[in-house]
Amino acid sequence: MNWIYLLLAGVFEIGWTIGLKQMNDHKNLLWTVIFYISIITSFYFLKLALKATPIGTAYAIYTSIGAIGTVIIGMLFFKEPATLIRIGFILLIITGVIGLKITSIH
Repeated sequence: MNWIYLLLAGVFEIGWTIGLKQMNDHKNLLWTVIFYISIITSFYFLKLALKATPIGTAYAIYTSIGAIGTVIIGMLFFKEPATLIRIGFILLIITGVIGLKITSIH
């Protein structure tokens, strides 16, 4: 169950990073609400995941999910570059996360 919590924490991290970009110094109420709900929910699920996952592994996976998701959303919705080299580095992050999962002893 802790890996599901970690996945949810990472998904909500994507939500708060996108919300942070879109809330326009708290002028956009919808995105401001999304930001605060997402960040609180993200840390809640991270806290749950940390009960049974090594902190280094959990934090690396949490930030990786957030980084990968945010980069992909940036490419899809904010016209950020989707070059082969960027996609290659995303694949390297995914490979690292898989390696951490495989080597976590629990």
